[in-house]
Amino acid sequence: MIDSHTENPFPKNGQVKMKYQQLADHITSLIELDQLQIGDQLPSLKQLQQRLKMSKDTLLKGLNELVEKGIVESVYRKGYYVRKNTIHHSFRVFLLLDKMNILREQFYRTLFNQLKNRADIDIYFHHHNYHVFENLIKENLGAYTHYVIATFLKENVAPLLNLIPDKKRIIIDLNEPALSGNYSSIYQDYGYDIYHSLHKLKDELKKYDRLILVAHPEAVHARLVIEGFLRYCTEIEHPYLIQSEIDEKTFQKGNAYVTFSRYDTDDVVLIKLARKKKLKLGKDVGLISYNDTDVKEVLEDGITVISTDFEAMGKTVAQAILEEKIITKRNPTKVIKRCSL
Repeated sequence: MIDSHTENPFPKNGQVKMKYQQLADHITSLIELDQLQIGDQLPSLKQLQQRLKMSKDTLLKGLNELVEKGIVESVYRKGYYVRKNTIHHSFRVFLLLDKMNILREQFYRTLFNQLKNRADIDIYFHHHNYHVFENLIKENLGAYTHYVIATFLKENVAPLLNLIPDKKRIIIDLNEPALSGNYSSIYQDYGYDIYHSLHKLKDELKKYDRLILVAHPEAVHARLVIEGFLRYCTEIEHPYLIQSEIDEKTFQKGNAYVTFSRYDTDDVVLIKLARKKKLKLGKDVGLISYNDTDVKEVLEDGITVISTDFEAMGKTVAQAILEEKIITKRNPTKVIKRCSL
C-alpha cells in the first residue's frame, strides 16, 4: 500500500508521462502486486498530498482516471476504494443505444470484436425515453473513459451530453450539431443519403407515375429524410406525395414507395395491399425500404434497400477509442437493388 516509506513514483528526470498518469500507473501496479486488494481504502487526498508532494488537482485527475477504468470507486464523503484487482483493459466504454435490433446488434458486435482485447463495454438502452436517458447519463458521469451514444429523442439532449467531457464523447447515428467542444460523431446524413440513393435508382423509378414517401411524424430524423426526398423529386420533376401512414385509398398501380418505419411495419402493409389488389411488387408497385436485413433479402424475392453500413460505424467508433482521436465522419450508405423495384 502507499505509505510513508513508499518510494516516490514520480521521477523528476526523464519523466515521460504526466504526473496524474504516473499516479494512476503506480496505484494500478500496487493492485497487481496484491499490495492493494479489493475493498481496500486508498489514503485520503490530504495524505497523498503530503506523501507524494502533488497538488490536489493532479491527484484528483489521476484518481478519476482510475474511476473511469473501473479500477477504483469513489464513495461520497468516504474516499476511494479498490474495485477490482485484475487490470486487463485500457478503456472502459459506456454504450447507450435507443434500442436493440438486428442493425444495432451488427454495430455492437463489430465494436465488441474490435475492442475485446482492449476495452470493457457496458451497454444500456433508453428506449426513446428522455428521463431514462437523463438518469443513465447523470448516474454514469466520470465512470468511463468513453461514452458512445445514440440519441433519437425529441427533447433537446445537448445540455445533458455537454456534461460529458467532449473528447470522451462519441455520438453515433443521428448527428447532434448543437453540442459544445471537440467530440467524435459518426453519423447518418439522412437528407444526403436519400437524395443520392434515389439518384442511383433513377432509371428504375422512371417506370412509376408517383413516388410516395411514408414518413411518420414521431421519427426524429423524418424532417431530414423529407428534405432530401423533396430535393430529389423537385430536381427530377417526379410527381410525389408524402404520407404519415399507408393510405389504401391512394394505393394504386404506378406508385413507388419509400419507407423507413422503425419495425418495418409499413413494408408489411404494402405487401399485403399489393397481394389484395393483385399487383406485382417491382412491376406494378415499387418499394424501397430503409436498412437491410436478412428477411428483406428474401421477402417477395428481395426488397430494394437504402442501408447504412453499421459494421463500418462500429469500426470507426473503435478507431476513435483505440487511437484516442477525434473523428467526425458521415457513415457510408449503400443501395442494394432487388426485385421490389
